[in-house]
Amino acid sequence: MVSNPARRTALVDAAIEVLAREGARGLTFRAVDRQAGVPTGTTSNYFANRDQLFTQAGGRIQVRMTPSPEQVDHHLAPAPTRALVADLMRWLVRRMTEERTGYLAMLELRLEATRRPALRAELNRAVHQVLEENIRFHLDHRLPGDADTVRVLYLAMTGLLLEHFTLPEVLADTDLDALVDRVVTTVVPRE
Repeated sequence: MVSNPARRTALVDAAIEVLAREGARGLTFRAVDRQAGVPTGTTSNYFANRDQLFTQAGGRIQVRMTPSPEQVDHHLAPAPTRALVADLMRWLVRRMTEERTGYLAMLELRLEATRRPALRAELNRAVHQVLEENIRFHLDHRLPGDADTVRVLYLAMTGLLLEHFTLPEVLADTDLDALVDRVVTTVVPRE
């Protein structure tokens, strides 16, 4: 396998674009080569098989979706209240909307993981790790609620984002910010 980290990252980013646009069945080495604008055969020089490409795309999506520590610090400036949790959830929706391609690619990977045990194991590990980090973050910053509060927020927000990205007409007449506020008011206890 060729070792050029910048090229590998560009190929994985191209794979994410292909996943979001064409789905898991459309993710071929040739499609990634075309998306990345590289000579045919380049992707196969970097990845042994499609499973490796799927797995690395899943890891890269997590990197792309994770905000910088500076962004997090900025959003944590206010006191740890239910209103701050609502602000953080609205920020999440904005970030995922800006990273729509990555979010759609992750949905494709989740579906593909039902057929690929290695991908399922990697996504289980990665998503569980992120959820646990979010729980620790919530508790460490003394935001209202407990670990179950974070789990319920996670499930509510993933459902909201699923509808928003896959069937946008379902929520077309809904103010997403107001809906996020309602979710937080329902799930997060008062301070």
